[in-house]
Amino acid sequence: MPRINVIIPAYNEEASIAKVVKAIPAGFVQEVIVVNNNSTDRTAQVAAAAGATVLHQPSPGYGNACLKGIAHAAAKPAETRPDIIVFLDGDYSDYPEEMVRLVQPLVQGQAEMVIGSRALGQREKGSMMPQQVFGNWLATTLIRLLYGARFTDLGPFRAIKLDTLLALGMRDRNYGWTVEMQAKAAKQRIRYTELPVSYRRRIGVSKVSGTVKGSVMAGYKIILTIFKYL
Repeated sequence: MPRINVIIPAYNEEASIAKVVKAIPAGFVQEVIVVNNNSTDRTAQVAAAAGATVLHQPSPGYGNACLKGIAHAAAKPAETRPDIIVFLDGDYSDYPEEMVRLVQPLVQGQAEMVIGSRALGQREKGSMMPQQVFGNWLATTLIRLLYGARFTDLGPFRAIKLDTLLALGMRDRNYGWTVEMQAKAAKQRIRYTELPVSYRRRIGVSKVSGTVKGSVMAGYKIILTIFKYL
C-alpha cells in the first residue's frame, strides 16, 4: 500500500475540523496535515487535539495553505515521503471516508490524478450555491474547449501522486488553485479520472461562495487562470 498524506487547508474551522480529521479512515493514511491559514479561532488547537499535524501559514489564501502542506510532505526523507497526496476541505462538506475509493485509480496505476466530482455524486440540497454550480459548469466547459480535457467539477476533494503534483509546478496562492491543477494536468497530458463523491452542507459560512465579493473574485480568478496556462 502506498504512503498517503492528507492536506487540509483550514481558515476558522474550529467547529468542523475535528469532525473532518476523525472521519479519515483509521490507519489508511500516514499523516493528516492541517494547515492553519491565519485563523483567528481555535482551529489549530482543535486540529492538534484530534490527532493532526498542524502547520501555520500566516499568508491568507487557499493556494498558500496547500503549498505549505506540499512543501512539508515533499521534504520528508525517502522512507517516509508520501506517494499520494489527498486534498479535502476543513468544513466537513466532503466525506473523508470516501478517500479509500478516491485513491484506488492511483493505487492500481490507472491514473495519476483523481478529481472527486460533486456533479457526478450525491449533493445534499443547499450544499452548493447556484453561483458555484454555474461557475463549475463554465470553468469545466472552457477547459474542455481550450484544453480538450473533460472534467465535470473543480471540487476540492482530490488525490494525486506526489511526484506528479510536484511536476505540475503549482503556483496559485488563492482562488485559482484547483483550476490551475486541472488546466496544467490537461496541458501536460497527465492521466486523470473523476469519481463521484458525496457533498453536504458545510459547517459555518463559506469564505468564498458565502459572499458576493468572494464569489465574484473567485469567478474572475478562475477564468483568468484557465486562459493563463494555454
